[in-house]
Amino acid sequence: MKSEDTPFEGGPMDGRVLPVLLGITGHPPKTYRIPVPDPDGGPPTVLVYRRVPRAQGARTGLTRRWKYEYDPEADPGRRLNWPWSKPDTPPRGKPDDTDG
Repeated sequence: MKSEDTPFEGGPMDGRVLPVLLGITGHPPKTYRIPVPDPDGGPPTVLVYRRVPRAQGARTGLTRRWKYEYDPEADPGRRLNWPWSKPDTPPRGKPDDTDG
């Protein structure tokens, strides 16, 4: 798989550059979650970083470079919503015939 050295800004990872795996489109993931273990053995703290474009230079091309910015208000437990996943709430639609 292909990876790209991507800088991180803000939060505890500020100033670090990590190799991030690229997807099939050639872009890194939109969000990057980093679990940090709790020293007391509790649940880990999850740091959430969002992908944003880097500042454009004088030369613009087809390749777009990215960086990650710290997002302290992000929901660390958010999961991907797959089309085949079971919904949390019952689907709205036609009521049952036995109701009336």
